[in-house]
Amino acid sequence: MEGRRGFVKLKLDENLSRHLKQSLSALNNDVTTVADQGLLSQPDTTVAAAANREERMLLTLDLEFSDLRKYPPGHHPGIILFRPQSFGPLAVNQFVEQFVRSTELHLFAGCVVVVEPSRVRVRRPHLEATFEEWEGGSI
Repeated sequence: MEGRRGFVKLKLDENLSRHLKQSLSALNNDVTTVADQGLLSQPDTTVAAAANREERMLLTLDLEFSDLRKYPPGHHPGIILFRPQSFGPLAVNQFVEQFVRSTELHLFAGCVVVVEPSRVRVRRPHLEATFEEWEGGSI
């Protein structure tokens, strides 16, 4: 997913403006949209599978992607769910652009991230090590 520091492969869900592709690409990201690939109106699972195959972090407004039972951290390249105060197209675009500009997205690889105006919640993949492995010094 990351070839160099800060470079991230992104997929924009259909609920985000296609105009974000240009501005996020200008921030040194490889960006594609669901529309680019003819995935409009496809089930979320199809969109998620495409993002996984392409090793692209998914940017979305769709609450479905925050379901950790369906999309557990560590089982995908990353999901960033935006929850702006206003859902007007210009406000959403500014909210997404500001977050991407001010954040090192590669640090969220494999995570489910919920971005709200006043906070960012991150669910990271579980560590594979058990307590016994740590205690025994085998790690």
